[in-house]
Amino acid sequence: MKLSPREADGYFSNPDPDKTGLLIYGADAMRVALKRQQVLAALLGPTAEEEMRLTRMPGADLRGDPAMLLDAVKAVGFFPGPRAVFVEDATDSVAPAILTALEDWAPGDAQIIVTAGQLKASSKLRKAFEAHRNAYAVGIYDDPPSRAEIERALAQAGLTDIPRESMAMLGDLAAELSPGDFAQTLEKLALYKRGDGTALTVEDIEACAPQSNEAALDDVLNVVAEGRAPEIGPLIRRLQAQGTNPVTLCIGATRHFRTLYACASDPGGAAQGIGKLRPPIYGKRRDRILRQAQAWGAQKLQTALTVLTDTDLSLRSAGQTAPAMALVERAMIRIAMLARSR
Repeated sequence: MKLSPREADGYFSNPDPDKTGLLIYGADAMRVALKRQQVLAALLGPTAEEEMRLTRMPGADLRGDPAMLLDAVKAVGFFPGPRAVFVEDATDSVAPAILTALEDWAPGDAQIIVTAGQLKASSKLRKAFEAHRNAYAVGIYDDPPSRAEIERALAQAGLTDIPRESMAMLGDLAAELSPGDFAQTLEKLALYKRGDGTALTVEDIEACAPQSNEAALDDVLNVVAEGRAPEIGPLIRRLQAQGTNPVTLCIGATRHFRTLYACASDPGGAAQGIGKLRPPIYGKRRDRILRQAQAWGAQKLQTALTVLTDTDLSLRSAGQTAPAMALVERAMIRIAMLARSR
């Protein structure tokens, strides 16, 4: 039988121990692996490995010994409790061995859990599970996790007191990060908040979220927007040493000042405009952006955007001979001086 994404979400948390098996397939190996870990933990419990109730085998091994899967499914365990045989990275080349195990399965046998990459609708493996009356097939797609999935992951990490703003930020983070990075971020948050009975704040999330060159770029842009011209040169040298090229820096500055302009030019004022930004901005960064937009005003921000547009055109000009990073630095200093003007 085929499970829809909504049905699958509930099934992964509470699998049926009397089913014959489950096929989880998808192009993203990490997403598939996380779902497989979830369903095996829910099906077998935390002691399955030490009680030898879980048998693992690579799908490729079934090509040399097709009978090993059925043997493992029929084997009698030493410990009571549900058993499973996990076949990893299966393909249609080993479909005959898996189909035989599905056909010969009987109540009391180990459940057959199979993972695979992207499978076409014509795949023998996929067809076998979808057509089976007592087995399921689930396709995992590159969609961001749902709110229910995020809430369950938070609960598993022991994080329960989540204010609305923090939950919204986690939703945005889940959409931006890979599943593995998001899971690691939740693990960091759980350790960070261990023994802390207060609610999870935006600042907590910012402290644990993955950092990149974006943080250094934000430092430069904030210095420029706040008119701190003497600090621009050293920060640009640091970005240059990290491999940031002039065009990337100019594009980042243009994006930042467009955000400020969107806030400052809102008819209801910058405080109302910042609430309309998509994706939304949270925490201390929101407060900083709001202060910058209010200090600049729409008219001066238009001038700053004109300077950045001219600089971008110069960088892309075939006849440009001046060092590119020097052009960007000069533009940043001009904008910083503009911030301090009345």
